[in-house]
Amino acid sequence: MTGDSMTGARGTLLPGFLGTELPEWLADRLRAGLAGVCIFGANIESRDQLRRLVTQIREANPRAIVAIDEEGGDVTRLYYDVGSPYPGNAVLGRLDDLEFTEHVARCVGWELRLAGIDLDLAPDADVNSNPLNPVIGTRSFGADPAQVAGHTATWVRGLQSTGVAASVKHFPGHGDTATDSHLALPLVDGSLEQMRHRELVPFVAAIDAGARTIMSSHILVPHVDAEFPATFSRRILTELLRDDLGFAGVIVSDALDMVGASGEIGIPRAAVLALAAGCDLLCIGTRTTARDLDEIEAAVESAILSGELPETRVVDAEGRVRALAAESHRLASATTVPDWATSNDEPSFDGALLRSAIFAAPELRVRAARQLVSVQTTANIAVGVAPWGPVAAGADAIVVREGEPLDLAEGLQPVIVGQGNHRHAWVRSLIDAARAQHPDTIVVDMGWPDEARAHADVVTWGASRAMGSALLDWLDDRATMEGER
Repeated sequence: MTGDSMTGARGTLLPGFLGTELPEWLADRLRAGLAGVCIFGANIESRDQLRRLVTQIREANPRAIVAIDEEGGDVTRLYYDVGSPYPGNAVLGRLDDLEFTEHVARCVGWELRLAGIDLDLAPDADVNSNPLNPVIGTRSFGADPAQVAGHTATWVRGLQSTGVAASVKHFPGHGDTATDSHLALPLVDGSLEQMRHRELVPFVAAIDAGARTIMSSHILVPHVDAEFPATFSRRILTELLRDDLGFAGVIVSDALDMVGASGEIGIPRAAVLALAAGCDLLCIGTRTTARDLDEIEAAVESAILSGELPETRVVDAEGRVRALAAESHRLASATTVPDWATSNDEPSFDGALLRSAIFAAPELRVRAARQLVSVQTTANIAVGVAPWGPVAAGADAIVVREGEPLDLAEGLQPVIVGQGNHRHAWVRSLIDAARAQHPDTIVVDMGWPDEARAHADVVTWGASRAMGSALLDWLDDRATMEGER
């Protein structure tokens, strides 16, 4: 690389790491100009430990970007050990109260700001048009583009009012997929004109709201670019996002360790293609090692020397990242923290309001004598293993997994709680068997249900601890009402 101030690929890399202490190899690279660090749930033991970790990062590189994936719902890193106290996007969309959405985003932002974090890889702006979507679902504000756009823009403004930068994802839209890009390469089979009326609408609103970064997705949109997934597509990132939509901020790649990005070509090659397409800040993944970074930097340098990757593109990317870091540093110093945000208590929200988002069949009857059953399916990688639902909220429940028998006691009303029940054949069979044996069985879906809601009597539109608590209170309230009749 030319220019004394330039650090090449290193100035564009945002790795994760294993452990709760900053590894020395990572500290060395931060001192040598590494762009920043992405913190995940497994890196956090407590709020004090998180602050110490961020301090270690800042001591190594005062201008490093410290990022986290805190969506304020099912996807949580701050509360990865206990489950999120936030309602989540689908609940916010169902409530459709923009003032409340902004309040939630501000709460997230102040928690992050007080921990020293300056980039939140949120909000999710995907229009969840496919009920079979295995990775978006309740992370989305809804299936209506205009509604998603309104809440996305509001969430961006709320978060960024705290000085924390938003990263609106997953461009150009991951909502109409039936495949998880962590595991494979999804395909969105829509024309650009169709996307302008659906997938792109929230991103346009986010740009207008001043979003400082936008995250790419590892999806193939063959009617726009039949060769490259969005993260590797110059047509999508440079021609569409930058030139057409006018986005001037930082383009962040989704994690390059995902199969949809590097499954066939490896992370170093994925990094080269992402930079060439227009990505500025490369999220590497959770288990990055010193060797991984060496190989990525070598691949980028080789691509520059061969002429495949213009050096000016890497210099431009690093410049954008540096500007983002400088602006974050300025905002952290200039933004005044309100008194209400300085409490050590976790945020809490109006329980009655959260309960009002719950859908239930009008004829549903809830008994006081109930048996709670928590159905444990494999969570998508974005959500991970964070506690969820009524169990996270402290309720006793029978926990059942695929292949395990479900023995229900006589005299108790079964309440079967799952996520995306319709997407799992074994869960559908379990529900059918329970209903046959106990006709008064109540089935709760804490995920995104199918349109017919065939496998749900109750839908909470989110599985966070907050919605688990709301569900328990809702069941108690409904049982009390039944007892009064």
